[in-house]
Amino acid sequence: MEQAGATEESQATDRRSPLCTDAIWRLPVTVCRITQFLGERTAGALLERAIASTGDALRPSMIRDHEVVPDFRRSRSHQDFAAPELISAIDEVVEAVEHTLGVSCQYTEPDYTLNVHNDGDFYRAHQDSTAEFSPRRQLTFVYYLHRTPRPFGGGELRMFDAALPLHTGTTGKWQEHTWRDWEPEHDSIVFFRPTAWHEVRPVSCPSKAHADSRFAINGWLCSPDPANTRTRATRA
Repeated sequence: MEQAGATEESQATDRRSPLCTDAIWRLPVTVCRITQFLGERTAGALLERAIASTGDALRPSMIRDHEVVPDFRRSRSHQDFAAPELISAIDEVVEAVEHTLGVSCQYTEPDYTLNVHNDGDFYRAHQDSTAEFSPRRQLTFVYYLHRTPRPFGGGELRMFDAALPLHTGTTGKWQEHTWRDWEPEHDSIVFFRPTAWHEVRPVSCPSKAHADSRFAINGWLCSPDPANTRTRATRA
C-alpha cells in the first residue's frame, strides 16, 4: 500500500507539470523567393536607372518613416523612385504568394522606395509593421539589383525565426532565436510578412563607388488608407 501511494503521488506531479518551464516553441519564418524575376534585359535597365539615382535624390534612410538613427540604420533612400515594371511583375505572382504566406492582398496598393547600401551600411533587426506602426502593410517585398560579378560582400537579408517560451506567452530573448540568411542576388525578389523580424547584414564595398552598391527596392502592399476611402466616398 505504501509503495502504491508513492506511485500515485508521482503520477499526479507528472500531470501538473507536463512541460519543462524552459520549453521554447520555435517556428521557422516563411519566405517566398523568386530568382531571375524580371529577366536580364528588364533587370539591367532597372539597375541603370537605380545607378543614375544620385545627388539630392538620395537621402539618409529613416526608421519608422521619420527618424534618422545612424546607429540603427545606415543607408540612403530614394523615396520617389519609379519601378512600374516591377509592380506589374509582382501583380502576376501575388496570388501564389498570398496562398503560401497565408495573407490577403485584395484591394492593396504598393508603397516602395529604392535603398542603397554601400561600405559599412546596415539595418539592425526590426519589423516593418506592428499594431502601432504601419498596420496597413500586408506584405513586404524586397527586390535586389547589383552589378555582376557582385562588387560587394555581406548585405544578406537575415530572417529570424519565431521563438516563444511556452510557459510565459511572451517573446523570447534574441539569443534564443535562430535565423536564415538570404543572399541579395541580382534580379531576385523575396516576399514575407511585415511582422517578421529581419535585418540587413553589414555591407563591405571596397571601391566605395555608388555604382558598386547593393541596390534594393523595398516595398509593401498596403491596405487602403481609411481616411482616403472616406474622402473618396464623400466626393462621390
